[in-house]
Parts: sequence; C-alpha cells; structure tokens
Amino acid sequence: MREIGHFIDGKVVSGTSGRTADVFNPATGEVQAQCAMASAAETNDIIARAAAAQVAWGATNPQKRARVMMKMVALMNRDMDKLAEVLSSEHGKTIPDAKGDLQRGLEVIEYCIGAPQMLKGEFTDSAGPGIDMYSMRQPLGVVGSIMPFNFPAMMPLWHVGPALACGNAVVLKPSERDPSVPMMLAELFVEAGLPEGCFQVVNGDKEAVDTILDSDIIQGVSFVGSTPIAQYIYSRATATGKRAQCFGGAKNHMIVMPDADMDQAADALIGAGYGAAGERCMAISVAVPVGDETADRLIEKLVPRIEALKVGPYTAGNDVDMGPVVTAASKERILGLINSGVEQGATLVVDNRDFKLQGYEDGFFVGPHLFDHVTTDMDIYKQEIFGPVLSTVRAKTYEDALKMAMDHEYGNGTAIFTRDGDTARDFASRVNIGMVGINVPIPVPLAYHTFGGWKKSMFGDLNQHGPDSFKFYTRTKTVTSRWPSGIKEGGEFNFKAMD
Repeated sequence: MREIGHFIDGKVVSGTSGRTADVFNPATGEVQAQCAMASAAETNDIIARAAAAQVAWGATNPQKRARVMMKMVALMNRDMDKLAEVLSSEHGKTIPDAKGDLQRGLEVIEYCIGAPQMLKGEFTDSAGPGIDMYSMRQPLGVVGSIMPFNFPAMMPLWHVGPALACGNAVVLKPSERDPSVPMMLAELFVEAGLPEGCFQVVNGDKEAVDTILDSDIIQGVSFVGSTPIAQYIYSRATATGKRAQCFGGAKNHMIVMPDADMDQAADALIGAGYGAAGERCMAISVAVPVGDETADRLIEKLVPRIEALKVGPYTAGNDVDMGPVVTAASKERILGLINSGVEQGATLVVDNRDFKLQGYEDGFFVGPHLFDHVTTDMDIYKQEIFGPVLSTVRAKTYEDALKMAMDHEYGNGTAIFTRDGDTARDFASRVNIGMVGINVPIPVPLAYHTFGGWKKSMFGDLNQHGPDSFKFYTRTKTVTSRWPSGIKEGGEFNFKAMD
C-alpha cells in the first residue's frame, strides 16, 4: 500500500503519529494509499522549521523570488499530464477538468511573477522640513493554508504562490482525501529554486488544523471549505491575533430572463451545474427562470442535454462529461438531499438515484439530477448540495428572481442570462453577491482580479489572488526620516585659527 507522508525541509518524510487516513480511488471505491495524519508535536516541529527558513527567504529581493515563480510555471507545464493523471485518480475529475484545475492555479503563479511591482511601497519627499516618509510592504512571516479537496491544485496555488512571492514561508494542510498533487507541487517549487523549508506540507486532520490555528509562530491563515468550518477557523485564528481569510459555502443562482437565448442558457447550465460532478463552490445549483413560459422552455431544453451526459471514470477518455464524487459519504449525503427534495414536494424531472455504472458498481458515482418547482423553504434550495443536482425555482418577475438571490445566506457567485443591457446592468449593480456573470455562467475572475464572495461565503476583508493577495500576505511599515543638516558642506582642508 502506497504511503503518503509529509513534505518537510525539501523532502518527503514519513509520519510518526501512527495515525493514517484512507485515500480512495473514487471510480472504484478501492483504497489506493494511506495518508499520514500529523500529531500536534509533528505540526509544531514543521512550523518551527518553516520559521527558520523564512528569515533568509524574506530577505531575498522580490525579483529573485519572482524568478522562482517563472521557473515554477515552466515546470508545471512540463509535468502537466503527470499532475493531471494523479489529480484525477484521487479526486475523480476527468482529465480535461483536472488540467483546468491546474491551469487556473498556474495563472496565479504567472501573476506572481509581477511581485516586484506589487510590493513597491510609497514615498513622500519633504513631508516636513527635511523630512521624508516612505512605506514598505514586508512579509508576515509564516502563514498557514488549509485547503479543500475539490481543487487540490488550484486552491493551494492561489494561496501558496502569493504568500511565497511576498517572502513568507507556508505551512500547507491539504485535504487528506487527495493529498498527492500538493506534495508534488511542493517538490516542483524546490526544483524551481525555492529554499528548502519555505514550503512545508503537513497532512492531517483537525489536530493539525488546530495546531496551526493556535501556533504563536503562524501570523496568517487562509482557508477554503464549508461555511461552518470557515466560521470556526476565522474565529479561532483571529482570537489569537492572526490575520485570516476564510472562504465558505455557496448556493449560486442563475437568473434566466424571457428574452435569453434559451439554447445558450441551457448549455451554460449543463456545464456550470454538472461539471466536476457539481463539486465546485462556483457551480450553478439553482436556475431561476422568470415566468412559467420561460421555465417550461428551459426545462424542455435541459432534459435531453442532461440525459445525454456521459458519466464515467477519467480513464474512459476525454469525452467523459463527469466522474464520481470524492467519497462514499459525499454520495450518501447527496442522495439523501435528493430524497428530501422529493419528500418536500419538488418535481424530480431527471431521476438518476438508481444510477449504476457497469464495472464500477463500488465507485462513488452519482448520476445527474434535475428538479423543477423547487421552493425556497426546501432543503435542496437552502443547503449546498455539492453534487450533480440542479434545482429550478420559478420566479414570477425579475424583482422576485433578484430578491431570491439577495435573500439567500450565501453570496459567492451569481449570473443572469438576458439580451437586455439595462436589466443586466441593474442586476450587476444591485445584487449583494461577490462575483457576477452576465451571460457567463461561472464568473470566476482571472488571476489579476480578486476572487471572493459576500455574506456567509466569506469571512475576512481581503479576497483570494489578484492585488488583494499581496495585501493579505504583507503588512505595511511606514518610516519617517530626517537627517542632520550641515554634512553636505563637506570636509575642511585648512587649520582653523584659534579664537
């Protein structure tokens, strides 16, 4: 059985706690590896080692740090196929989806090549008589990143890249469900020239997480996952004086106006609702057609598209549309919510509760589902399902649809499909959600903008990647200087007469 340890001081090290977690192949349900679960003592040792390595790295000039990012881009492109294969084998994503995961992380590393520009301070000449003032952006020191299973490459890179570019050392706690790609990325960073110890990977569970949160050495914490855990981590981290950014759950609505191109809207919903088996925080899980006629036309377009989706393991080829969900527990939770939707009165238009894939009966596959006539008091509407389930909630008017999105406790992303510019502009201006798509179903910003939701989708005041990441991973020091006058007169070469 393959063992996955930790990445400490530039090399893979076996765990010593005696505790492990199973890493499954989601397509077959088989255990393919054992992942070490770090103890508090192991985690504290790793943090201390990161602190020792950070001193020299923080003193390295930003241009040299940027060159490590440049090399990392080349190495990731070199190993893209190998990384995607491992990612798919542990997460279950299709190979094209796995490469998309890697590519969106890679784009943030590309952005980090501009670290020298992003880290420039400010200068004021003659702020007072002979007084100059300037500010510097300096690294926090050692930061912790606690990352989710659904994007095992993209999410760590979104946080580790900017943190390292700013001169910090990073202790990454990836998901124990698919830990291999983060370990591989750590090895690539060392190959790219990152000094050993500046990027440590500690695999573990709540014990490791709490140790990171309580550590006096850790100065900042980033987290991505469910809202209850985001609230817990934010509260515990900030209680010990740490800077924290914690990103939680989502329930993303897509409003479909009567004037929308219905084929375009249906195609968008298929990709946004069922891609990666719905295991995306930016997945569209709620379609909100305005008017019954619009809803009927949309459902008519969706059903044949959903029934044509190809579900299978990543090894079945690049024409597979979606793979399994990550664990058996995830599958059971999704099916439980689907059953609750039926019990609470929603119409299950596409029902794949009995879906079985021949030859992969023990895999964690969930077929695509479509609900209609969902109401806002149902569990399938209120909760983040994180599976291939699309709920249709009919709205009578545009104002009703807008209110629905605004009233939900989550505010990660939303979209509107319409041909009317005034409606789109009004929606983008008024909706209280962090990321908005106009005829774009998954409005994930590119690396040079910032990614972050509102309401219970985000805790903290600075977003992921883009300019906000350089603000989060640095603190500002302001210097006021004045030099004594007279030195500029220069030296004297004659003896002064005695007075």
